[in-house]
Amino acid sequence: MAQTLEAQFSPSFLEVIDESYQHAGHSGASESGLNSHFRVRIASTQFEGLTRVQRHRLVYDSLQEFLDHGLHALAIEFR
Repeated sequence: MAQTLEAQFSPSFLEVIDESYQHAGHSGASESGLNSHFRVRIASTQFEGLTRVQRHRLVYDSLQEFLDHGLHALAIEFR
């Protein structure tokens, strides 16, 4: 996920945090309790002048492969 975001946005700041352990047993959590819930903190000049919704769409679109393969929840913080 970090590599995909790096390649897409060349961020000046990027942090990808797996928070799946906090959601074990919840709807959408994988059986292993891993890789289903993430928080992304990102800063990139590519987000300048865009609305919050436009930024979110860009990030979600870039991570579609992960969403298609088990990523259940994604929290995004823009810096």
